[in-house]
Amino acid sequence: MVRLWSSVLMTRVFVYGTLKKGQPNNYRMFDSNNGKAEYLGSAFTSQKYPLVITTEDNIPFLLNIPGQGHRVHGEIYKVDDQMLKFLDDFESVPTLYQRTVVQLEVKEAPNRLGPPLFVKHSCINLYNRYMERLPLLSPSLSCCYFNHETDQ
Repeated sequence: MVRLWSSVLMTRVFVYGTLKKGQPNNYRMFDSNNGKAEYLGSAFTSQKYPLVITTEDNIPFLLNIPGQGHRVHGEIYKVDDQMLKFLDDFESVPTLYQRTVVQLEVKEAPNRLGPPLFVKHSCINLYNRYMERLPLLSPSLSCCYFNHETDQ
């Protein structure tokens, strides 16, 4: 476990899409009312996953079908328990999304996170068979977040 900000317990989170830098919900990562977050670097999923858009709100879903689709690019943050709870609520875990194990490869990290980075908890859409027929998004349009293993 890593303790930052006056001994606050921190968890790694992989953000892919609307919560990434330059995307419409990135400000939520830095809103102190939601908790604390620190940017650590960027990474790709080691495996390919299908990423589709569905619902009338054009919500992107990463489907838990390893080996299909594209490797998903995102950003790694350390977040406190308050931010982690906010992200779970924001992403409707476990109603709309579930957590599962995923491995990442670090692309760039100022603090030298070593690849590969194994993920203990991830946020992936609950699998619906009709979704696998939807067109895949390119890796640059990915969205949502992954909850990484807690630092040791």
